Amino acid sequence: MTIEPLGKLARTHTCGALRVGEVGQDVVLLGWVHRVRDLGSLVFIDVRDRYGMTQVVVRDNDILGADAKRLRSEFVIAVMGRVEHRSPETVNAKIATGQIEVSANEIRLLNEAKTPPFMIGDDVEVSEETRLKYRYIDLRRPRMQRNMVMRHRATMAIRQYFDEQGFLEIETPMLTKSTPEGARDYLVPSRVHPGEFYALPQSPQIFKQILMIAGMDRYFQIVKCFRDEDLRADRQPEFTQVDLEISYATEDLVFAMIEPLMERVMALIGRDAPRPFLRLPYAEAIAKYGSDKPDLRCGMEIRDLSDAFATSEFVLFRNAIATGGEVRGFAVPGAAKYSRRELDELVEQAKQLGAGGLVWARAADAAVQSSALKAAGEDAIRRALELAGAAPEDLVLMAAGAHESTSKMLGQLRLHVARKENLLDPSAFAFLWVVNFPMFDWIEEERRYEFMHHPFTAPLESDRLLLETDQGSARARAYDLVLNGSEIAGGSIRIHDQALQRLIFKLLGISDEEAKLRFGFFVDALEYGTPPHGGIALGLDRIIAILCGEPSIRDVIAFPKTAQAVDLMAAAPSTVSERQLRELKLK
Repeated sequence: MTIEPLGKLARTHTCGALRVGEVGQDVVLLGWVHRVRDLGSLVFIDVRDRYGMTQVVVRDNDILGADAKRLRSEFVIAVMGRVEHRSPETVNAKIATGQIEVSANEIRLLNEAKTPPFMIGDDVEVSEETRLKYRYIDLRRPRMQRNMVMRHRATMAIRQYFDEQGFLEIETPMLTKSTPEGARDYLVPSRVHPGEFYALPQSPQIFKQILMIAGMDRYFQIVKCFRDEDLRADRQPEFTQVDLEISYATEDLVFAMIEPLMERVMALIGRDAPRPFLRLPYAEAIAKYGSDKPDLRCGMEIRDLSDAFATSEFVLFRNAIATGGEVRGFAVPGAAKYSRRELDELVEQAKQLGAGGLVWARAADAAVQSSALKAAGEDAIRRALELAGAAPEDLVLMAAGAHESTSKMLGQLRLHVARKENLLDPSAFAFLWVVNFPMFDWIEEERRYEFMHHPFTAPLESDRLLLETDQGSARARAYDLVLNGSEIAGGSIRIHDQALQRLIFKLLGISDEEAKLRFGFFVDALEYGTPPHGGIALGLDRIIAILCGEPSIRDVIAFPKTAQAVDLMAAAPSTVSERQLRELKLK
């Protein structure tokens, strides 16, 4: 066969469209050869596009059959033929077109293909490095195409929703000023202004606040953001967020805007998002789940068990309580059956997470067993089991130390156990708002406070006086939306008072001169009638990954980078020519 032009040929149906209702029709299909099966006088060709697959058959035609037998996987072809019923014994219930086939009377070769580095199929094991190098092949796989379709549908639903709510989609600059937002900026040298640099935005934060000052009232944008930071499965140097800002916002208004949106997005996979979502203060989230993004699907709430050991002679726990710490623990449902080896593995896991020690206890068959039974006494262990809410078939895991560090260690152990016991139901979706975050983080090495979110976040009205008297106790009007242990959105009510903004800069050690240099245009804008405002940014990549059941956002981004921030397909980053460097006045 020779390659022929498409000419004026147009497809009549996609490869996923034909059903028994089209039997008898003459059709034109365009797509890739998925597979060829040569049965001598019969040749079957599976033709594929992103809509599906159709079986084509060549029978009783020696010339056309000979051409069909020369086709190879991933050749691009046009098929002209008539739709026919498949015989009952050959019906393929696994595909939507499985009741019909197309009897070909002409096949046109539109292009050839090298043998691909891997077969196009979801059940084919391929290394991620190979997949990313040949991303154009990987994107032909049905799973990846479903992911791209879901991303499109979710994006369209989001745009439609915000349009209905009176938001304007407004673009903000990609080349802007470097401002501190918690990660390193990607810098772009200016040819016109040698020695000066633009920065790619980590978020549109300042610009969206300026849009509120400008009277736009309700803004949103589906926008690319850039952060030069260490990467993980859920991190990319460039990522997409759904960004919005609302004038005269309160927390309730922001939540009332986002919860129906999530309900609409979840409907894309046929799931509910019952409202209102649970609201959990940061301090309570840490205490109960050891995380500011708790996964609620597995239960296992962490509790204070200190009372059980108040008079105990168990040195480890007694010393922790005496120095202001706590004994904390949680019950693992049905885990009283664990073997000694499994218990030892949990103790070792806790040590790897930073625990000074882990104590287990159970009361199966009414007999108390514990790794600290002799040291603590049976009464203390029974009381601990009671405080933990343990049933006879449960296992209680306990540790002692400072409240927050012990809670966080147990929070990680809790998730480890949940995965081991398959308690994280992938078909369940648990939303919650985490609210009232601390205003500041204490940086021990530098002996100073740093903003927890960004320096434009307003404090709780009730905590405003604490800013200068007890900075570490001040809480922010900040909130995160959490789904199944992933932070999928974060935002805050912003500072709209210039005097308060200057105070926050002062508390963070940012002088008037430095503030003017970094974001003077924004500080100036605050002087011209700034309405109260607030907003939120949703991580689109993470939301799509959850909808698609993907553990990594790389599988819902068309052209992602590796964990080392490398584009294997385009071979980026790369060196540039000496001429380009000279033009930019760079060595």
